[in-house]
Amino acid sequence: MADPVRLAELVCARLSHDLGGLLGSLTGVLDLAREAAGGSEEELALAVETAQEIAGRLRLLRAAWGGGSGAVAIAELQDFRRGITGHRRVRLDLSGLAEHAVLPPQMACLALNVMLLAAESLPRGGTLSLSGDQPDQRILAQLAGVDAAWPAGFAAMLADPQAAWAALSGPRTLQAPLTALMAGRCGIRLSFLMAASPSAPGAPPPLLLAAAPN
Repeated sequence: MADPVRLAELVCARLSHDLGGLLGSLTGVLDLAREAAGGSEEELALAVETAQEIAGRLRLLRAAWGGGSGAVAIAELQDFRRGITGHRRVRLDLSGLAEHAVLPPQMACLALNVMLLAAESLPRGGTLSLSGDQPDQRILAQLAGVDAAWPAGFAAMLADPQAAWAALSGPRTLQAPLTALMAGRCGIRLSFLMAASPSAPGAPPPLLLAAAPN
């Protein structure tokens, strides 16, 4: 059964988890810098880097979860990628999209959620490739990497909103059901292309983002 209150609880828990670790690191580094005589350049540089990661994470989550993305240029997606937890091990290949294209707000919001989901689906690092002849209407998302796999049960969540609601079991597994639910809210059809030939044997099936016709 749909439970918006439970969803809000999980989103808050996830935000606390994601930002708490970065803030803890920043606090620790600043304490070391304060104890040292003026602080070392290395410690202060790490503090600045951590603060930048927090700012990037907040910007990404505000756009992906808070309805604050607006239209997003393709080139901006690389900047948003830097807000992903573990972004250094996740590459984003945008060569299949028109360089100067702009995603409308609803498609941009869902693309950012797919980026967050891809980071969780590449446990040992890898690449998320986005392609499409008309990026404002259709985008194909493809994972490549060791042990790359979309979350278990994600296809069922896409097929049935009730399955997505039922999958809201904890903050660590929030992104898959949230992405499925947001697709319906945004009016974007999100589905696997099971018949498509993967780029490599054993690769996860491509995920299609398609704007609903007016």
